[in-house]
Amino acid sequence: MQHRTIIEPFRIKSVEPIGISTEEERIRQLKAARYNPFLLRSRDVIIDLMTDSGTSAMSAHQWAGVMEGDEAYAGSRSWERMQEAVKELTGMDHVLPTHQGRAAERIIYGHLGGPGKVFISNTHFDTTRANIEFTGAIAIDIPIAEGKDPGLEHPFKGNMDVAALDALLMRHAGHVGAVILTVTNNSGGGQPVSMGNAEDVSAICKRNGVLFLLDCCRIAENSWFVKHREAGMEGLTYRQIAHRMFALADGAVMSAKKDALVNMGGFLALRDGELAEACTSALIITEGFTTYGGLSGRDMEAIATGLEEVFDPHYLDYRIRSTTFLGERLHALGVPLMRPIGGHAVYIDAKELYPHIPPQQYPGQALVCELYRLAGIRSVEIGSVMFGKYDASGALIASAMELVRLAIPRRVYTQSHMEYVAETFEEVMRTRELVRGYRIVKEPRFLRHFTAHFEQL
Repeated sequence: MQHRTIIEPFRIKSVEPIGISTEEERIRQLKAARYNPFLLRSRDVIIDLMTDSGTSAMSAHQWAGVMEGDEAYAGSRSWERMQEAVKELTGMDHVLPTHQGRAAERIIYGHLGGPGKVFISNTHFDTTRANIEFTGAIAIDIPIAEGKDPGLEHPFKGNMDVAALDALLMRHAGHVGAVILTVTNNSGGGQPVSMGNAEDVSAICKRNGVLFLLDCCRIAENSWFVKHREAGMEGLTYRQIAHRMFALADGAVMSAKKDALVNMGGFLALRDGELAEACTSALIITEGFTTYGGLSGRDMEAIATGLEEVFDPHYLDYRIRSTTFLGERLHALGVPLMRPIGGHAVYIDAKELYPHIPPQQYPGQALVCELYRLAGIRSVEIGSVMFGKYDASGALIASAMELVRLAIPRRVYTQSHMEYVAETFEEVMRTRELVRGYRIVKEPRFLRHFTAHFEQL
């Protein structure tokens, strides 16, 4: 019998209280945070869907590993266990531990980048783009055309446009730092990448002698979609699918704070010894020694266990189905969404939701503020605040899409929490014509969405 109810494939042994606030309190808190949810205090948030990064609940086995962490500076048992887990998963011999994914990005792209260099991706995430552009290099996104249409149904909207890749590699021959395939494609709406697309990208990179890297922080979730949507993959396990995709790449960057189910950690895995040696120097200078790299032994124990647990089929079925549950509830309300629903988040099409708010007034930011005001829900804009640029005259060059991401932490919230979120969107839909846009009154040069100040128009 196939049940309609999605049950969590775990029991809850410890709980954390949630503070419940009034709308009047939230209006004051939002104003004090300059209308930027990143500047809100966690204690003032009821349902936190800002990110699924580092917000997972760890398992009993992971917590047991925390107690066994070997905190030796060099050559700890915990490092041996993490190194073995990463090597087995990726098939790559050289593993550099980092305190989180963006540190691995800084190391590899700091080495490969620089003025005149070009990096190509299905869609660079915010920290990836920032680390690349900080070196003076250029980051180019080439998602498939279907991936730019939020309402269009397509099984693998996270795919890279291979024809565009071919053309770019010819145009920038000798200047391409790397081709990066992000799985799943976070900034592209959490959409999966097919094995066929990864194979095509790998073949083109090999033919052109260009380094091919996986941004693999959601590799397990991507494997679920490959198994259930791609012909010929249904007979493989999720872990076997991940092995096959890693085998196509020259290296991989992972924020373990996603699919390794931990609160801190990451790694850079590489096949080439010379490249790994060059990156190791930067690791030691900026992160720590090669056998801990900014991580404690207990962190490494938790990562090793998480990389095993995340491929459990019951967990992955629950993870994808529970995210889909929220997406389908919102779709039934008429909320414009990125479809089909991704694995780690539901993405709202704010441009469609608020057609009266132009991109220059940041419709996505308007929605994240509304969600907090109405219900204490914290989310994040993925649109012109995060990715918009300015032209020579100072006018905004808007992002291709104006999305708001509801990222669901792993093993944290129950179905009733998602019902609460869905109920909030009933009011969002009812009052959407009354919502106004925002303008930026203060911003840094890089990653402005983290600390920018806004003013309501």
